[in-house]
Amino acid sequence: MVTDVRVSQNTSRSLLPYLQQANIQYTILISDLQKAIENQTGLRSYRNRRSLSGYNYEVYHSLEEIQGWMHHLNKTHSDLIHMFSVGKSYEGRPLFVLKLGKRSRPYKKAVWIDCGIHAREWIGPAFCQWFVKEALQTYQTDPAMKKMLTQLYFYIMPVFNVDGYQFSWTNDRFWRKTRSKNTRFRCHGVDANRNWKVKWCDEGASFHPCDDTYCGPFPESEPEVKAVAHFLRRHRKQIKAYLSFHAYAQMLLYPYSYKYATIPNFNCVESAAYNAVNALQSAYGIRYKYGPASSTLYVSSGSSMDWAYKNGIPYAFAFELRDTGHFGFLLPETLIKPTCTETMLAVKNITLHLLKKCH
Repeated sequence: MVTDVRVSQNTSRSLLPYLQQANIQYTILISDLQKAIENQTGLRSYRNRRSLSGYNYEVYHSLEEIQGWMHHLNKTHSDLIHMFSVGKSYEGRPLFVLKLGKRSRPYKKAVWIDCGIHAREWIGPAFCQWFVKEALQTYQTDPAMKKMLTQLYFYIMPVFNVDGYQFSWTNDRFWRKTRSKNTRFRCHGVDANRNWKVKWCDEGASFHPCDDTYCGPFPESEPEVKAVAHFLRRHRKQIKAYLSFHAYAQMLLYPYSYKYATIPNFNCVESAAYNAVNALQSAYGIRYKYGPASSTLYVSSGSSMDWAYKNGIPYAFAFELRDTGHFGFLLPETLIKPTCTETMLAVKNITLHLLKKCH
């Protein structure tokens, strides 16, 4: 069992001797976290702010930049992209989604992709943007991509937790939750991945508003979760796969998250996961673990993946992207390209699996 902990300078002075005394092995992964944060966000001021036509997919982008990019694509690629909003966040920001695909026939099956449910996991939104870029750039040259965009629609939500993401840029790089206010406590936010109506606030979630895994006052209390759940419910017959991108652990997870049990279509989902992690590994040799979330990672109730599956979406996956803790949430920008490149192979693999067989 390995655990990553973040401790203040003062605490580390007493923690390290305690670990030594207790004979607990430890490794210092990041010795000066503040410096690491400043190195990542400090680059912004003098970075080349090129026009959107030269949008840089190998850097992290602020919410404002990502939404500007979405508007730009909506204008310049209207044949393949339609941008719309599913609602508004707690702080009143629009919840934008890109509908990607060739309008080849009125009804097509679809895949839902969301990134950034947890604010600090910046590699998620970076991947969502990368996916769209790859789709647009390779549509004419890659037969697999052409097939995907002709036969399916992709609903892509680059930043699910818009308020939290914005806050992670301006105030607290390690912010995880939404930004809703709690009347009884001074703490903000709810874990948007514990707020879904599936075994809500059971194991792996907290009732305390100050905790990182706070499940909220009731299911779908968060406007972001409510808006997406409403959209998915309305389109549940059309949507065949739900993919959610998180960090970090290098895992491909499928239901259930809230209990140790085998899903009815286990064989189909398991073989899709097995092939996807093999495809991913073929790029740089990065080996992902895969399996049911409860036994592969940990038990957690009220997750979007379980909810999607319970609501009739047969393929529901959560990716935990790079790395395994060396950089943690501060994955350097130099690793955006390899991470997205390998993940792209896995997503294409799952999508083509969907078109081939098992339903």
